[in-house]
Amino acid sequence: MGIEIKMPALSPTMEEGTLAKWLVKEGDTVKSGDLLAEIETDKATMEFEAVDEGVIGKILVAEGTDNVKVGTVIAVIAGEGEDVSSATAAPAPSPTPAPAPAPAASAAAPTPTPAPAPAAQPAAATGSRVKASPLARRIAADKGVELSTVTGSGPNGRIVKADVEGAKPGAAPAAAPAAAAAAPAPTAAPAAAPAETKAVWFDDSIPHEEEKLSNIRKTIARRLTESKQTVPHIYLTVDIRLDALLKLRGELNKALEARGVKLSVNDLLIKALGVALARTPKCNVTFTGDKLIKYSRADVSVAVSTPTGLITPIIKDAANKSVSAIATEMKDLAARAREGKLQPHEYQGGTASLSNMGMYGIKQFEAVINPPQGMIMAIGAGEKRPYIVDDALAVATVMSATGSFDHRAIDGADGAEMMKVFKELVEAPMGMIA
Repeated sequence: MGIEIKMPALSPTMEEGTLAKWLVKEGDTVKSGDLLAEIETDKATMEFEAVDEGVIGKILVAEGTDNVKVGTVIAVIAGEGEDVSSATAAPAPSPTPAPAPAPAASAAAPTPTPAPAPAAQPAAATGSRVKASPLARRIAADKGVELSTVTGSGPNGRIVKADVEGAKPGAAPAAAPAAAAAAPAPTAAPAAAPAETKAVWFDDSIPHEEEKLSNIRKTIARRLTESKQTVPHIYLTVDIRLDALLKLRGELNKALEARGVKLSVNDLLIKALGVALARTPKCNVTFTGDKLIKYSRADVSVAVSTPTGLITPIIKDAANKSVSAIATEMKDLAARAREGKLQPHEYQGGTASLSNMGMYGIKQFEAVINPPQGMIMAIGAGEKRPYIVDDALAVATVMSATGSFDHRAIDGADGAEMMKVFKELVEAPMGMIA
């Protein structure tokens, strides 16, 4: 029979994933702990290890296959002397349920025998099915040109701007009787509308290429859309003088040089946010609809850009960790995030987030809250600015920081208090490391 290798659930929320790459081939001998495949989940690309030992007898799901349901048999390990070549039917359990509803749907389709609506549909939709660029459609509409009478010179016979510019509007009346004949069946018009709507998503007459969305990018899109649509954001911005923090960083780096530790400004800001959340617990919360979750520990999710999209590894208990520990941990997490080797517990959770775009020269921005967290801190670039120091105009290194708060859970006054504490910690950094 052999040992079935099933699509694993690599995170609590994972229902399906992409089998990105096989790291073994049929005939390879594997033992417990050997890497079998790379699985792309809704969060990251992760390596999948073998639990049993034996010979890879049959690979049932090819690499690159999308939407593989958790629990689907993806390969079979053969024991000594076993033949699993007949295991080709093993992947059937996942697709099998799909054909069952299909006959029911197709059986239901012929039932509405009244043919008037289907008969009228092709006549009404003919114009919208003509291949034409959106620009060509607009010009044709302005000139009264019926697109069905125009010969396209673009790719695959597509009608482009040049085709309709030279066309005469005389063909339009000829098409009108056909439209009038179809008028008694008004149900055909709504059927044509969605097709036209989809046709104008982008102008495909412009040279372009299409890139399939990864599961990570799909998840980013879904979660950010959900956040902006369901979470009422309130934004609070403060300007923060960085000179004292930069001086302290230089001194600490000299002291830590022998240990091979180098602090970044971001490491110190992670610490500052952790301490600020600990001192303003009303901002270290999650809104759940009927209750408020108040956290007693500040776990800071830090935005890291990777080739496949943004991921947020977590510095747990940031308020109570030393800045050297934060720097060492962040360096390791960021490197493994870019390699797609983070474990779920390293990027799932967190009580608040920090996103720093200062290295790109971005002066100030408003970040989108990462649900179910209640806030995110957006860090801009530190730059020399005119600044009032001791009641006198001077030049100082200043950055803008913007907190985005879930207004359902965090009042503006509480958010303002947290921003005030964060500013004080950064401007007098000895207070957060003492």
